[in-house]
Amino acid sequence: MPIVNRIADYAEEMKTWRRHLHAHPELAFDCFETAAFVVERLKEFGVDEIHEGIAKTGIVALINGQGDGPTIGLRADMDALPMQEITGLDHASTVDGKMHACGHDGHTTMLLGAAKYLAETRNFSGRVALIFQPAEEDGGGGNIMVQEGALDRFDVKEVYALHNVPGVPVGSFHTRPGPIMASVDTFTIRLQGKGGHGAYPQETIDPVVAAVAMVNAIQTIVSRNHDTRDEAVVSVTQIHVGSANNVIADDGFINGTIRTFDKDVQAMIHRRLHEITQGTAAAYGLTAELDLEIDYPATVNHPDQTAFAADVARAIAGAENVDANQPMEMGAEDFSYMLEARPGSYLFLGAGEGAGLHHPAFDYNDEISPIGASFFAKLVETAQPR
Repeated sequence: MPIVNRIADYAEEMKTWRRHLHAHPELAFDCFETAAFVVERLKEFGVDEIHEGIAKTGIVALINGQGDGPTIGLRADMDALPMQEITGLDHASTVDGKMHACGHDGHTTMLLGAAKYLAETRNFSGRVALIFQPAEEDGGGGNIMVQEGALDRFDVKEVYALHNVPGVPVGSFHTRPGPIMASVDTFTIRLQGKGGHGAYPQETIDPVVAAVAMVNAIQTIVSRNHDTRDEAVVSVTQIHVGSANNVIADDGFINGTIRTFDKDVQAMIHRRLHEITQGTAAAYGLTAELDLEIDYPATVNHPDQTAFAADVARAIAGAENVDANQPMEMGAEDFSYMLEARPGSYLFLGAGEGAGLHHPAFDYNDEISPIGASFFAKLVETAQPR
């Protein structure tokens, strides 16, 4: 079963939608124009219900099938990134300092294409809930939508999502059962010493040498404190101490990111960060404060739903173009909250060659929109035949 012919007919229309969205990026929860554009299209398609204002600008639209059955959820993210686009394309961002550098304009387009087809054909039982989510990049919009009842209110039984990925052949699908993307935590350590003249270090409590020692110790957590069979990353990404060559600063800070798949590993890393922070501070005679920001949990696919989604992908792309056991990714994704609340699966869709995600030269490949829309549509029709 290749791309749905009817959806293939939408290709140029979908390209127009996507490029409009690309030219008008919005950040986090402030996806007002994007949501209005989505609602306008959904009304044109004749969906049965449109519920707005969930997580500020999120939308859930319902399409009724033919006959009784459960409600299956399909999710797309809508927000852009605070980046300056450098593509120079005709449809490049018209908003200074904002761009769709992760393809959420394409994800929204794929779900709109599926919505148009499903509203027109209704060749399924039960209902489909189309979930258009803000604030995936920053703010955890997926979590807010779950908290505000987007799944409970509409009795969603399962949820599915796609993400485009450059550098992978066009139209190929990749997924895995179990953990597929990591959790993400942020740590910040603030050091307080005693500043003074660089020529008289004996009169100071130097935060520079303490920061260096602390960073060296932090980088041993993964190499010496955890089982090498459990994937984990601890990366120090910022050190800020001092302002002049002859001045020892009063204070400084260290910042970084933690990526894990297992809660026990995550807890161990948090414990070691506390121990290293306090132990090193005591050794160097200064004070240090550790702040841990617990962010998105690991994205964990449910085995049965992932096997099913991979079968649908094979029907669309061919068995040779579906990898159902891809390696885990250290990136993070707030669809994780929906997968904590409901069974479902998250898949990657190859977008071909081009700049990588979160790069200022990135542009989503419009060629894959009908493929993603066909996947969503056939997933519904296969899961809930009439």
